[in-house]
Formats: sequence, C-alpha cells, structure tokens
Amino acid sequence: MNDQAGRRRARRLAIGTVVVLALAGMNGPWLYRFGTEKYHQYQINKPEYKAENGKWEVVDFPEEFRQNTIHAALLRTGKVLLVAGSGNNQDNFDAKKFDTRIWDPVKGTIKKVPTPSDLFCTGHTQLANGNLLIAGGTKRYEKLKGDVTKAGGLMIVHNENPDKPITLPAGTKFTGKENGQTFVSKDPVVVERATKKFDKKTGKFLGNDPGLGRIYVEAQKSGDKYETGTQDNYRIQGLSGADARNTYGIAQKLALDKKDFQGIRDAYEFDPVAEKYIKVDPMNEARWYPTLTTLSDGKILSVSGLDDIGQLVPGKNEIFDPKTKTWTYTEKIRQFPTYPALFLMQNGKIFYSGSNAGYGPDNVGRDPGVWDVDTNKFSKLPGMSDPKLLETSGTVLLPPAQDEKYMVVGGGGVGESKNSSNKTRIIDLKADEPSFADGPTLEKGTRYPNISILPDDSVLVSGGSEDYRGRSDSNILQARLYHPETNTFEQVADPLVGRNYHSGSILLPDGRVMFFGSDSLYSDKANTKPGKFEQRIEIYTPPYLYRDSRPSLSGGPQTIERGESGTFTSQHASTVKKVRLIRPSAATHVTDVDQRSIELDYKVSGDKITVTVPKNRNLVQSGWYMLFVGDDQGTPSEAQWVRVP
Repeated sequence: MNDQAGRRRARRLAIGTVVVLALAGMNGPWLYRFGTEKYHQYQINKPEYKAENGKWEVVDFPEEFRQNTIHAALLRTGKVLLVAGSGNNQDNFDAKKFDTRIWDPVKGTIKKVPTPSDLFCTGHTQLANGNLLIAGGTKRYEKLKGDVTKAGGLMIVHNENPDKPITLPAGTKFTGKENGQTFVSKDPVVVERATKKFDKKTGKFLGNDPGLGRIYVEAQKSGDKYETGTQDNYRIQGLSGADARNTYGIAQKLALDKKDFQGIRDAYEFDPVAEKYIKVDPMNEARWYPTLTTLSDGKILSVSGLDDIGQLVPGKNEIFDPKTKTWTYTEKIRQFPTYPALFLMQNGKIFYSGSNAGYGPDNVGRDPGVWDVDTNKFSKLPGMSDPKLLETSGTVLLPPAQDEKYMVVGGGGVGESKNSSNKTRIIDLKADEPSFADGPTLEKGTRYPNISILPDDSVLVSGGSEDYRGRSDSNILQARLYHPETNTFEQVADPLVGRNYHSGSILLPDGRVMFFGSDSLYSDKANTKPGKFEQRIEIYTPPYLYRDSRPSLSGGPQTIERGESGTFTSQHASTVKKVRLIRPSAATHVTDVDQRSIELDYKVSGDKITVTVPKNRNLVQSGWYMLFVGDDQGTPSEAQWVRVP
C-alpha cells in the first residue's frame, strides 16, 4: 500500500515537473522579460546608480487634467504654464475646446485656465514685468490633398485708387475674366490706397503703384471642374463706378491641393499672479509657428510663421512694445522658416543658428548667420556640418552665457525627410572669425532633441527620434549630459517616455527638469496605426540631487539692478564655488530661445554671499531669473527668484 502511494506521488511529481517545464518553455520569454525588468528596476533605483546617472519619474496627473501639451513656460511663481490650445486635434478645434493648465511642481496641484483663442502653435517669450507674451496661433487646420473638396487658394486684390483704401467683406465674390469661375473670400480684407510714383530727377508723374491685399478664396461648389490652372484677372462683384474700375483680383492656380494651417493675429500677456490671459493689441500679421525674441531695448521681435491664408509670412517682421502694448513693422524685410532659433547677442545683434521647426522653402532663410535688425545686414557663418539637416534641430546658448558659445544639436531634412543628423556643432561668436566646428557626436541621427541648461553648467540633451515624427518606432530613449569645459557627453539614465514632435523641456527651480509632449505620426514600427499624443509629464532628477547635501540659499533682495549687488544667506557659504542667474524657459517644438545661464561674480563673508549682476543689458535682459549657488561638489541650491529691472 505504501509502495503504491509512493509510486502515485512519484508519477504526480513527474507529471507536474513536465507541466512546469512545458509552461516554462511556453512562457520563457515572458519570464525572462519579467525578470529582466525587475532587475532593471532594482539597478536604476540603487542609490549609487542614481548618484551617477540620475532618475526619471512619470508624474501622474488625474485624467481630467491631462491635455496635449504643446507649449510650456516656467512662471516667476515657480509654477509651470502648460498650453495645448486645440492640441493638434481637429475635433477640439471645431468644438472650440482650447486648453491651458497651471501645474505647481512643489505642491503637485494642477488647475484649468480659460483659454481665449486657439493658442496651438503660438509663439512666446518672457517679459520684463514677469508676464509671458503669447502671440499667434491657429485659425484653420491643414487639409491634405484628397480631403479638400472646394478649389481654393490665394487671391491678390489690387487697388489702383490713390485717394482711398477699400474694404471687402467676407463673402465677396471674384469672377475670372478668362475662366469664368467664381470664388468667394473667407475673411474681410482692407486694401490700402495706391501710391503715386514720381521721377526723382524730373518730378514727372509716372503712375500709381496699386495697394495690395491678400485673401484666401474658395469655389462656391465642390468638385475638380472648378479648379483653375493658370493666372487670371478677377472682377469683384458688388463694386460699381470708380471702385469697380480700380479694384480687381489676380490669382494663380486655385486648386484642390493641400491647404496648410492658417495663423491668427491675436496676442496676450499671461499674468502669473492673476493666472489669466490679458489681451493686448493683435499683431499686424497673422502667424502660426512664429518665434518671439527679446531685443536690446526690451521690445519683442516677432518673426516668421504661416499667415492667415496659410503661406509663409513674406519677411514682414514686427516688434511689440511692452509699454504701449502695440506692434510696429520693422523697416526692412527678412524671411526665415517657421520657428527660427533667434538669440540676442551681447552686441545687440541677433544670432540665427539655422535651427527651425518646419515650414518654408528649402532655399529661403536656412543659412546660419548674424542679423543686424536695424540695418537688415545678414552675415552668414561658415563651417556648419550637415547644413541641409537643420530642420527640427535644437540650439542652446552654452553656459556660462558670457562665453557666447552656441551648440546646434542633431536635426533632419526639410519636411517629412527620413534623413537625420548625429552631429553637434559649436560656434564661438567671440572668435575673430567665428565658424562652426563639430562637437561630440550623438549615437544616432536625432530630430527633436530636448535641451536644458542645468545650474552646474552641464547641458541635458534627451529624447528625439531618428525619423520624422518618430516614424518606424524611431524614438530615442537616451539622455546625455554635455560638459562645456571638456566638450564631452556623459551618458546618464534613460528616459521612460519617447519624445519627438511637439515636445520640450523646462528647468525647474529645484534643479530638476520637466519634459512634456510628443506627437508620433504612427504607433507601430510598420507605420500602420495612427499615433497617440503623449500626455504624460516626466521629471528627470539629475545626479547632483542624490548627493548627501545641497547648499542653502535664503534672504536677499528680490530686485538687483544691472551692475549692482545683493547679499544672500547660506549656511554653506564657504563651500560655494559658482553662482548662476538662469532665465526661465518658454519652450515649444524643441525651440527655447529664452533660456540662458549667466555667471555672477560673488564674495563670501561668513554665512553671507554677495553677488553682482553684469552691466550688459544684452547679456542680462530685464525680467525675472532663478539665482542658484553651487558648492565644491557641483551641487546647486534651490533657486531664489530675482528680478532685474
């Protein structure tokens, strides 16, 4: 009896072993992945690993507060403004569902803010008063060829009357003299009066230069039979007498081809204390994908963008005066692709790195150079490697800003090109003959690299994708710290979330870095499934925050004028080796022309640190800054907010 029981137990054990082995065979890959993931989590959470590589964490927002974040800016309150507008979502646009959130990274709170216009693909920059200037956005979503049902395009309206301008309302009808087709305007247009021309030597009257207006028109009915193939003159219905004789339209092809996004003129200041948008005068030009850059006098330059008919703004740049809240055109015209990377230099001129984020001809405004806005003189800069792969590259003013060295990272071909660059290129604008030279290479060709300056003078370069908008599952889950003093990259912990188009990064006052957005075209390697917008916010904690302690910083004045000093308190003053004044970021489409880290002279006496702000207003633009001190281990304090008036 005992023998039989023993044999049954042995048989069950044998069968059980076979079953376990069979299950293990079938689930081996899963068990391996499970074990590998567990081990990976164990490794990256070890204190010594974090002290060397830092750590990434995803912020868990409640679902009702998640959005398709396109723009982010650090406010002087320490909170982060997250702007989606319609969030690259046609349904949101049609429903006028425009979103903005304010996130407090210290308290972890987030709240919704009423959004007055579709600020999707707007431009923004920090103002001297601590507000954020926001200008431009979306008037119409693009329509791809095949989705366009009514032929349409650009109509140039001519006014040959030198005595008065003429206004045409939305719905004005234009009928071709040759083709007989009728097209209808979508918006009102004001056409300025004609300009009389005279011979400068003789004074003889030569005729009139007509005033011109640009308007988008489309056919009254759907179908390809309403397309036109050649230029034609158009009679404007509803006009009579002299107006009918002096006013007419000229259009080239009006067709069913792709229609690009259209911009808006709307402009706002966002007040970080009241936490609301304040409307200011609109721009003269509608702009979608513009860059806003602070000038030497504190006024704001607005450049490029797609206009209200979906065409690249033809070099008509304009300036915002924060005192009068109004816009005026610059005297000269200069054209750039959309979201050009433009930085104020210490001599008051503008450096253009060649980085941009998308729209525009491949032969217009692509060369890097130095631009004198007043004279419109543009001096090209030589030495750029992969010069045809600068679209979707990133540019950063390397710390400290006094050195005036810039790095251009990665980039890709124009439009939906598969080509990408693994180059970094560095230029010293203080050199006698500035020229780009290659820095350390990236492991992979990288479009959309996120770049943030850290208070220890290192630069975090993270994410991006090898192909356009992450096609073919090409997101790059890698991060590197660039060290300007050695011109080297250091590999650090890998991010958890892929970031490509519509992404960016922001340095926080506690020394961590926030990452937002990403808008992959597809969600699978075979490019068969549509992508989904990445709504998760991720935080990178650099290695310097996993050391035993960090220097304290408190007290001191909230305002320090250029050339003046302020005294702060630190229990670790004797260990301080570095003081930095860092301008808060305003980032979108991997473009952030605001961030800069300025070296401050300092003196230590007991527990007091006295810092001095440089005198150059082009180096230290008016506004609010984060003041960091760093110790002999490279560990920064938490920031104190300081205003430079």
